[in-house]
Amino acid sequence: MTTAEVHHPLFARCYARLSRVVEDRGLAAHRRALLAGLSGRVIEVGAGNGLNFAHYPPAVTGVLAVEPEPRLRRLARAAAAVAPVPVEVTDGLAEHLPAADGAFDAAVAALVLCSLPDPHAGLAEMRRVLASGGRLRFLEHVRAGSAGMARVQRLLDATVWPRLAGGCHTGRDAAGLIEQAGFTITELERFVFPRVRTPMSFFVRGSARPATLTCSPES
Repeated sequence: MTTAEVHHPLFARCYARLSRVVEDRGLAAHRRALLAGLSGRVIEVGAGNGLNFAHYPPAVTGVLAVEPEPRLRRLARAAAAVAPVPVEVTDGLAEHLPAADGAFDAAVAALVLCSLPDPHAGLAEMRRVLASGGRLRFLEHVRAGSAGMARVQRLLDATVWPRLAGGCHTGRDAAGLIEQAGFTITELERFVFPRVRTPMSFFVRGSARPATLTCSPES
């Protein structure tokens, strides 16, 4: 798939509107927690409309934000212009990140693993561009813990949902995918958002390091 093929205008328009509502209802706080403590150079994969940008801490010296969908990329560039840290928004795919090996101190994946055509390849690329001692921060909606809701997710993912929602899958196991890609998860929080449960309400937020490194939990 080339970036020219990542074009979901209807989904992008709907996402841009709905995401603002979700932010105001509490997801912004989870974004702040996701990015807290980061420093140095950061690559954000699947930046969407740039809702993370406002929450990067001052110790971040620069963000390379990769977003392949044209409408969302335009919105991200507008958000970058008022971000508290330098943000460069660029076209690109998670599976072929436009960056050198070991170029970044951190990688951020927020609501992106659900929609990657090949999440294994995308995570391998995130690992490739991390410097020694780098970390992956992630915030993803995931597979439900209850058997009944997980069945609903499997039905949606096998039928209409990916076509309606820009390739999104409601029930991927993000933590499992991250570990399979050679990361060790050092922090993991599971939560339901919003409290009224839907197939999109089950989340994880956490931090991981490449498994080849000696890992210790972050303070």
